[in-house]
Amino acid sequence: MHHAISDAQFIAGYLIFLASYLVFAIGKFPGWKIDRPGMAIIGAVLMFAFRILGPGDALRYINLATIVLLFSMMLIVGNLHLAGFFDRVAEFAVARMGRRHLLPAVIFTSGILSAFFVNDIICLVMVPFVLTVTRRMNVPPARYLLAVATASNIGSVATITGNPQNILIGSFSGISYRSFLAHLGPIAIAGLLLDWLVLHFIGDSERASAGAGVVVEITHEPARSLGKPVLVTAGVLIGFIAGAPPALVAAVGAAILLITRSLEPRLVYDEVDWGLLVFFVGLFLIVGGAERVGLTTLLLEVTQRWNLHNAGLLTVVTAAFSNIVSNVPAVMLLKSLAPGFQNPHHAWLVLAMASTLAGNLTITGSIANIIVVERSRPAVHIGFWDYFRVGLPITVATLLFGWLWLSWLP
Repeated sequence: MHHAISDAQFIAGYLIFLASYLVFAIGKFPGWKIDRPGMAIIGAVLMFAFRILGPGDALRYINLATIVLLFSMMLIVGNLHLAGFFDRVAEFAVARMGRRHLLPAVIFTSGILSAFFVNDIICLVMVPFVLTVTRRMNVPPARYLLAVATASNIGSVATITGNPQNILIGSFSGISYRSFLAHLGPIAIAGLLLDWLVLHFIGDSERASAGAGVVVEITHEPARSLGKPVLVTAGVLIGFIAGAPPALVAAVGAAILLITRSLEPRLVYDEVDWGLLVFFVGLFLIVGGAERVGLTTLLLEVTQRWNLHNAGLLTVVTAAFSNIVSNVPAVMLLKSLAPGFQNPHHAWLVLAMASTLAGNLTITGSIANIIVVERSRPAVHIGFWDYFRVGLPITVATLLFGWLWLSWLP
């Protein structure tokens, strides 16, 4: 520590942490219009205001590799989106399928794309496409929209770049892209099959699809060459698999894509989720302040008392906590536990698996789910029960398989 923590700072640190995580859990501060990114900024500023953190601590607690990788992937995915890559893949995989094959086509298209690109973008692209295809086929769209949400979460577990919490875990754990894929890729594949099975037998809710008569057309971006974005993205993925530092490879790829004569940079910047980046920075500092007042020590004591070194219990605790405060804040807090485990590599993988698959439990379990529900309106209303009745069996089945698979691996 750079300086001793007084009793007042100790109390302030815990209150700031608890208030911040309350907002992360319920989505806003009671009685105020303060959202998660806003609270992350406020909490971080308060940690400095109460001198729990000093100016030099910002560089110490903010993991730049995580921020660079997340930002760079947003730029790369944004370029692909503007070039129409995802629309063309979805059209090829889904629009030419008959009604019988539509469900697996939606599931595996959403899941496979989400495995390599941040899943939130995949949901933004797939929702209007699925609404249009189901309208043309005259089938209720709710089941296929649920497929987009659940499959994008499941598929994203496969790689470091599948979702924000995996990017965070990849940066802190030092696990290579190839190792991550080898251990968690089979869980993603099996999870997509389980997703198909559950959605096939449960079906969709008539009440959820009551508004299906609204016409929603796919909006394509102006025609633009796919050659450069696809080539650069392929090079980035090859670099990941070859074992090069993910943040560096992604940053080089993003920089190359920004060298262009035809695309306005503003359009690419509009594709970046600036709120998520701010949220990450603030969260790093809030958790850093909590560590300074002894929260990490308390968590380690709880770990020993509850025997969280057991993979099954760690899976349950991570899944529960991810649904209470959302998966990124949960991973940010639990990341301090993994290095103390007997097998840290295994603990990191369990943390990635459980925090991601837990997102399918409820609508608010992940940002991807919220995107699907909100972007579907007013064409389709998907309520809490409409989602939960498929989310619960999918979450339980995939978490169980994930735990068994990682327990079986050496």
